[in-house]
Amino acid sequence: MYFTRRALAMSAVLLAAVTSACSKDSTTAPSAPAPIVGVSVVAKSISSIQISFTSIAGDVSYDIERAEGATGGTFAAVKNVAAPATAGAVTYTDSLLKTNTTYRYRVFTNKNSLKSVASGEATTATLAFGNAAATISADIGASRTLYADTAYTLSGFIHVGNGATLTIQPGTVIKGDYNVLGSTLMIMKGAKIQAVGTADAPIVFTSSRAAGSRQPGDWGGLILVGNGLNNRSGAVAVEGTGTDGATVVTGKNYTVVYNGGTIANDNSGTLAYVRVEFGGYAPLQDQEFNSFTFCAIGSGTRGSYLESLDGLDDSFEVFGGAIDLDHLIAFETADDVLDMSEGFTGRVQFAIGISTNQLTPRTGAGFYSVDLEGIENDGCNGTGCDLGFNSTPFTIPMIANFTLIGCGLQSCMGASGGHGMMLRRGTGGYYVNGVIARWSADGVSLRDTATFVRGGSTTTPSNTADLQLRNILFAEVGPAGTPTLFQPNTATPSTQFALDPTANSLTLSTATAASLFVLIPAVGTVPTTLSSFDFTPSTGSPIATGGLSTFTGSMLTKAGTFVTATTYRGAVDPAGAKWWAGWTNYARN
Repeated sequence: MYFTRRALAMSAVLLAAVTSACSKDSTTAPSAPAPIVGVSVVAKSISSIQISFTSIAGDVSYDIERAEGATGGTFAAVKNVAAPATAGAVTYTDSLLKTNTTYRYRVFTNKNSLKSVASGEATTATLAFGNAAATISADIGASRTLYADTAYTLSGFIHVGNGATLTIQPGTVIKGDYNVLGSTLMIMKGAKIQAVGTADAPIVFTSSRAAGSRQPGDWGGLILVGNGLNNRSGAVAVEGTGTDGATVVTGKNYTVVYNGGTIANDNSGTLAYVRVEFGGYAPLQDQEFNSFTFCAIGSGTRGSYLESLDGLDDSFEVFGGAIDLDHLIAFETADDVLDMSEGFTGRVQFAIGISTNQLTPRTGAGFYSVDLEGIENDGCNGTGCDLGFNSTPFTIPMIANFTLIGCGLQSCMGASGGHGMMLRRGTGGYYVNGVIARWSADGVSLRDTATFVRGGSTTTPSNTADLQLRNILFAEVGPAGTPTLFQPNTATPSTQFALDPTANSLTLSTATAASLFVLIPAVGTVPTTLSSFDFTPSTGSPIATGGLSTFTGSMLTKAGTFVTATTYRGAVDPAGAKWWAGWTNYARN
């Protein structure tokens, strides 16, 4: 008994010693890092939120997580942010978020290969479109950004000066001030505009008047002036400018000269998903501004997915230059859909234009044209055309996959209008895979010997000519009961010319315009919403086929990598997307 008790006592002493030794030699296991306290969030734009907090010395990094909605929703990792060397402020901006949407954020701390528990949650919402308001009444001389959370009003003639870049966020609304006659935006030589919207958030230039009371001519329009090539000499002013004289005064309509440039690839910026509505005010008699005006804009500039709505002059007018444009659409144009002249050598693919009725312009803003056309292209005419119609560079654009639909009545096209295509004054160009419908005078007016010469002075197609019309379908063109492809010649010597329809695949169809498409309004009806239009070829439509699917010769050279040949005619692939849907608008007031 004594031995057992003594042994047990000694064992207890040894165990205590061992335990004590182990306690003195071992290292305490690290504990989880402390969580961040005081996370704050603030909306920076319609699509971004900034997260801020103060770091703790010794932390390695932080995991930021986000959940959508004020409650519920699953948190997902957003960003791992390295901790600063010493305690201090940490900020991160989370972008590409939904507009006017609530988000919750939390932060985890990483240290010693361990993660903290979550910080407290912080909640905020991205900004809404046009949440604030601002007025622009002075010229823009330094680079500036317009934000989508603010609705801007142009009060006067606003010029973006040489060296400045105007950046416009997706979803931004810019209003032309109805109360300041002719308010407009001009991007000057040496300046740039970066207006890149999205299908979900287009950039909109419109009237300052409330919906329901807007009219064509409520304000001016969007004008770009570049250093590209032009075929007029002297000093040529942008139409409508100069009512306030030649002296430069901020916000005033001083004279703007656009010719004289020498940089073929000049870059004036990028336009994408941009709408211009209710423009066209005329500061001078018969000198209305256009929805979009491109003056000597070089090939370094791009324009894609552009809409003109209810303008009082041309939808897209181009003076010289070489800008490439794609996916254009125009509703209710008071003059021409596409107007190109003075040595323009750029390319356009996928263009839609439709007019159904004449709208009522703003009083005193100007007048409807008396010669509405789908395309009106000229060489050179007037002062500064030193060689007349043969002034160089020649106007030789390429326009592919166009759908141009008139109102179908001479009464709404003017006494001199109603030509689906007006090619005159020495213009050339490549016009291919198009649809021309409901033009009351004829399909094409091919005028002047100088224009005919661009096509090689022959009715048969030439792979090297600078004027080619190929694979175009015409429907409901000419006076009622008298289908007319080319305007007849009535003068001696000839002032009107024609090409061989068969050799050039120019089809004078007996089909009605309405039958060609899934949906367009009947002649004389009044559409009210965008749902009244679907420009997709209907089942069995002749325009679903018949395209020139292979380019050769000078047409192939002109197309380059920008224009793609198609098996269909018109602006919409019968098996493709409705590319105008989602970002365009239709309204009559």
